[in-house]
Amino acid sequence: MTQQPGDNTVDPVDPAKAGGPVNANDLVAFAVEVLAVVLLAVWGAHLGTTTLEHVLAGILVPAIAAVLWGLFAAPRARSRVPALVVATKVLVLGTAIVAAWSLLSPVWAGVVTVVVVVNTLLMWVGPFAHPLGRD
Repeated sequence: MTQQPGDNTVDPVDPAKAGGPVNANDLVAFAVEVLAVVLLAVWGAHLGTTTLEHVLAGILVPAIAAVLWGLFAAPRARSRVPALVVATKVLVLGTAIVAAWSLLSPVWAGVVTVVVVVNTLLMWVGPFAHPLGRD
């Protein structure tokens, strides 16, 4: 599939060509993803009973989430199976929401939940939607 200038379709053969115009929801999505990693790191650091367990979990929990995201949900991931994209996003962002409810006050956890859910829905439906080839 050859892309012409001005063509915003995604080339499924070359994920490096994934792109197109960036909108406000894309910026919010990036902030949500960074927040998810931070929440998972802090939540992981609260796991365990010894200092070593706190440190290891604080490093490993977000690292595992980042590896999964990079393998299956990132815009330039090698494997772009739609079911794996959705499953990875549900797992990582859902776990981050659980971490928010564990760590934050109910008001802030509610805000995080609403922002994550609305942002994720807008990535797939509505005026900010992207094909699963780029989200």
